[in-house]
Amino acid sequence: MTAKYAFINSEEGNYSIRNMCRWAEVSRAGYYEWLGRPVSATQRWRDELADIIEVLFADSDGTYGYRRIHAELARAGRHCDPQTVRVLMGERGLVACQPRLKGPRTTIPADAADLPDLFNRDFTADEPGLKLVGDITYIPTWQGWVYLATVLDCCTKKVVGYAMADHMRTSLVTDALQMAINNRHIRAGETTFHSDRGTQYMSAEFAEFTRAAGIVRSVGRTGICYDNAWAESFNATLKVERVHRTAYPTRRHAIRDIARYIELRYNQKRLHSALQYRTPNEAEQDWYESNMAA
Repeated sequence: MTAKYAFINSEEGNYSIRNMCRWAEVSRAGYYEWLGRPVSATQRWRDELADIIEVLFADSDGTYGYRRIHAELARAGRHCDPQTVRVLMGERGLVACQPRLKGPRTTIPADAADLPDLFNRDFTADEPGLKLVGDITYIPTWQGWVYLATVLDCCTKKVVGYAMADHMRTSLVTDALQMAINNRHIRAGETTFHSDRGTQYMSAEFAEFTRAAGIVRSVGRTGICYDNAWAESFNATLKVERVHRTAYPTRRHAIRDIARYIELRYNQKRLHSALQYRTPNEAEQDWYESNMAA
């Protein structure tokens, strides 16, 4: 550590103290203490806050930007300006993971007959189990693709059902819906399920499955991703935060890791801006507690 401080001191005037401390992974407070200079209370506060931000960023697996870090700080009682968080993250070189280019096509349009779009791009709901959306996405592995079908609740933003397989047959999407049914997230005669016009969702097999479960069907227009924007948004989040940062030797590795991400991170831990920076599980629990109390 002394060698780092000595190097910073030798280069003072050529580079800023702030940048050199960041490059050397030491705190400015520590450097000034070593130098014998007094450190202001404000600087100590900023350094302490930056240390906490680093811990929160690491705990998010490098996925949180400054807004979610700011929300985490507020939840912990550490109130500050969001722009301060943004600056401190920049000083520490903390940059959230970024999206990549798209991969293979997972939606093959099919005839939707007379099925309407009952959502009209409104992916909000006042109660859990009333409005669900679904989609299929892909996970690359060294053995080939794994396909993931999800069922998402518009009220709590929770993944209430999912299924993974090495194919995109209709059973993939019915298995995901069956999980939602098993978890009691379906209200027979009340739940509306929205999807794109992929052949799996337009098949006679899927139509019979939803009819037997008492699920009302809704579909978007062909080629219009905004008509199923919430499902597309989840897929993008999954890819950015997990899939594009992980190498899967086998399909089994991918299936286990994606399930872990959904259950233990996305539903349980990840703060959602549309939920006032709560987790989906917290939003669901809050709704049931407030309605049972009423």
